[in-house]
Amino acid sequence: MLEPISISLAELNINSLLPMIILIIGGLVILCIDLLKKDLNKSFYVTVSILFIVADLGAVLGYSAPSRGMFDVMLIDGVSIIAQTIILVASAMFIPLALTSKRFHEYSLPEYFALFLFMVAGMQFMTSSDNLILIFIGLETASLSLYALIAMHNRNSAIEAAIKYFTMGALAAGFYVFGAMILYAMSGSVELGVIGERLAERHFEPLIPILAASVFMIASIGFKIAMVPFHNWIPDVYEGSSAALAGYMAVIPKVAGFVVAIRFFEIFVHADILWVKDLLYLMAVVTMTFSNIAALVQEDVKRMLAYSSISHGGFVMVAVLLGTTQANSALFFYFSMYLFAVLGAFTMLWVSRHKKGKWDERYDHPYKKFSGMIQVMPVGAVIMAIFMLSLAGIPPFSVFRGKMYLISATVNSGYFVLAIIMAINSAMAVYYYLKLVVFMFFKEPNENDGTIYMKNASLSLKSIIGISVAITVLSVFFTNPLLESITKLVSASGY
Repeated sequence: MLEPISISLAELNINSLLPMIILIIGGLVILCIDLLKKDLNKSFYVTVSILFIVADLGAVLGYSAPSRGMFDVMLIDGVSIIAQTIILVASAMFIPLALTSKRFHEYSLPEYFALFLFMVAGMQFMTSSDNLILIFIGLETASLSLYALIAMHNRNSAIEAAIKYFTMGALAAGFYVFGAMILYAMSGSVELGVIGERLAERHFEPLIPILAASVFMIASIGFKIAMVPFHNWIPDVYEGSSAALAGYMAVIPKVAGFVVAIRFFEIFVHADILWVKDLLYLMAVVTMTFSNIAALVQEDVKRMLAYSSISHGGFVMVAVLLGTTQANSALFFYFSMYLFAVLGAFTMLWVSRHKKGKWDERYDHPYKKFSGMIQVMPVGAVIMAIFMLSLAGIPPFSVFRGKMYLISATVNSGYFVLAIIMAINSAMAVYYYLKLVVFMFFKEPNENDGTIYMKNASLSLKSIIGISVAITVLSVFFTNPLLESITKLVSASGY
């Protein structure tokens, strides 16, 4: 007769689940409140969501238990803590944008805020495990919630964007399952650390199944972080989404995706498997170059920012290729700097969004909409110019520091040609960012009934823009302590 297995609560380490539990409870609380009391003001749900996010952030930053938990399925290491912190800070900045003075359908629905908390919890699961099954559960939880959030924007383009995203996401999920299945068949495990050990013991042979598994996983991860050729959904989905949600998608899902990429590709990069490294090299170069060229010819600012976000993803993909502590630290440092500039830029589009005033039959944010903005809204023009200069990597603004540190990591790893390609792509990007600056400062104002006035923006939008521009400009004073903290956590995680 088999003896019962005794497992103590200390061995389970339930604290490793606490951050995700907080947000899941938050989402359920919102749904239960809506059942008991209808038609509560959206400011109540915004406040409740922020409180749960702040409590979650406290649980993440205060985590002191062992890194492993729940039968070693959870992995709360330094990389997980950094990624969760970025995700939660961005989420806390995003939610107040719902307090806009403009009426948008989705913000009147409590389900919107519940789905948002479920999405964030899903991304936290992605960053807090090296178990292929739990990563997949987190990925699908986040993705399914995000599909619904996009569709709730209640425009034909939003419905189209949600359907495109769902279709491509379903394909990527299939690729992930096929890749995981092959890896399990080859190693007998779904833990990435064990898979790496088993494949190394076999000297990564036989090649064909390992190649097939790698291609499936690259396709799946490539979709999540928008690598060429898995990027086609990005411009249309961003265009159909609200500007605020598009800005959020430009950073946060990619942070979660890149954590999965780091954990997976470490198996091959540290084993010096050349064909994988060559494939990552090619994907990084093609992604940053192609998207930059595509951004050059865009007529809409939101689509330009969509392609530029793909380019930034290709730039950061270099860190996954290098696989060094400096490179992985540069990845999170880059996203920390990039976050505020891109969220601020998309929020400025949110401020200028009008349901009635149309500048163009095809686009909501064509360049000509911003013509002469310095004369109409001088403060807004200067703020938008700061965000554009930062995204272009112009010193002394925030993204410049991120780019320089990542290029430095590339040079230190001996990839001199790649560093030159990164510098050339950064120079290319300056053109389309400055194109908007030229329209704002050197063109005559456009006569249209949808004139931009920042004074009509709500206090919450102005606050988020103010925080974003302050950090973008003043980042030079705190980048070194931030970089040291990130490097310490990444190094402690063994990456």
